[in-house]
Amino acid sequence: MRFDVITLFPELFAPFVASGVTRRAYESKQVEVVLWNPRDFASGNYRRVDDRPFGGGPGMVMMAEPMSTCLDAALAARPDAASAPVVLFSPIGEVLRHAAVADWATSAGAVLVCGRYEGIDQRFIDQRITHQISLGDFVLSGGEIAAMALLDAVARLQPGVLGDEASHVEDSFNPALDGLLDCPHYTRPEQWRGQGVPAPLMSGHHVQIERWRRDQRLAVTAARRPDLIAAARAANRLSAADEAALQKKL
Repeated sequence: MRFDVITLFPELFAPFVASGVTRRAYESKQVEVVLWNPRDFASGNYRRVDDRPFGGGPGMVMMAEPMSTCLDAALAARPDAASAPVVLFSPIGEVLRHAAVADWATSAGAVLVCGRYEGIDQRFIDQRITHQISLGDFVLSGGEIAAMALLDAVARLQPGVLGDEASHVEDSFNPALDGLLDCPHYTRPEQWRGQGVPAPLMSGHHVQIERWRRDQRLAVTAARRPDLIAAARAANRLSAADEAALQKKL
């Protein structure tokens, strides 16, 4: 898949695609990342990409024309130019969740538009953007971090990227865990600063271990994200043993 990223700061992405376990996805071109700077498509000696907003107010607004010309070039370089999604990271977008990441992970990719300053001229958004995504109810200085979050989440789902193919199956929010949060994890030493490892994990009894992990996932999710418990219950994903474990914790 291919992600074309429109950004005023392409240099931010160089260490990102070269670091960590997900670099395998970028090196192998399972996830190809192509960077485009709208300043390269701006006119005039100063290559301006922003201007003051009509109606006054603080800050600057990214101009529609250099953004649109840059987008045209990015789309023209893609084999799916006519159908490629054009994504803007925006507070009004749909909050990014696991199901959407899983969909993007099996797609042909998209053009990711990273805004800056006070935003982008609304006419560009109205005419050129097909999808809007938000990471949550907060504001970033630009869309680059949000773009990296999507790229990282997509890259780690590609075959062969993680050392253990089963790793992402047990991630929080994964359908394999019925959408629950993951359980706590422990490693050596067995005793650390007066605290030991839970006995079931030391038992060697696989059924007991899996039941403990399931109970922990239920308890953590009920405490931190009760909405996920409600969703799992509505989808009939909770067994009688699950319900008993939840009652015990309550």
